[in-house]
Amino acid sequence: MKFLPTRLPEVLIVEPDVYRDQRGWFLETYHIQKYQEAGILPPFVQDNCSSSVLGTLRGLHFQMARPQGKLIRVIRGEIFDVAVDIRKGSPTFASWVGVTLSAEEFRQIYVPMGFAHGFCVLSDVAEVEYKCTDVYAPGGEVTIRWNDPRIGIQWPIAQPLLSTKDAAGQVLDELCDQLPEYQP
Repeated sequence: MKFLPTRLPEVLIVEPDVYRDQRGWFLETYHIQKYQEAGILPPFVQDNCSSSVLGTLRGLHFQMARPQGKLIRVIRGEIFDVAVDIRKGSPTFASWVGVTLSAEEFRQIYVPMGFAHGFCVLSDVAEVEYKCTDVYAPGGEVTIRWNDPRIGIQWPIAQPLLSTKDAAGQVLDELCDQLPEYQP
């Protein structure tokens, strides 16, 4: 299993070992000791799964009341997954990293607390599973506008399908009082 750094040091790409033969394949999708040794320390306490159609964009979300780290993987289809550093005072504040994840490649991305998360669907349908380090608290979720010019994400779609909540997201500059502080 490989844990690959991104240009945002706390965000990691995970490439599991996949064992293939004439019967199919096998892989380990999570092993607490290996993940902790790679710096993914908080325990995961909730698993979520979503299914979305081509062109759907979910995000950018973060939780203030109960911040969550997330380990994301695709079990069907393909997505473009994004993490944004939203920690006030961070040297990489408002920077983002994006990675394509697919069911065929088995890669995962770890998005730690203090980062907003979102993804868009590149295949006809995508099913996404993610492990979370805290339980979801609906009243504590904040949505950043998916096309905030300050962040400048280069999404691979121009006219995404958005939920009402995501379409009403705020720009980062409007959320300064709600953002977490950088803890070096």
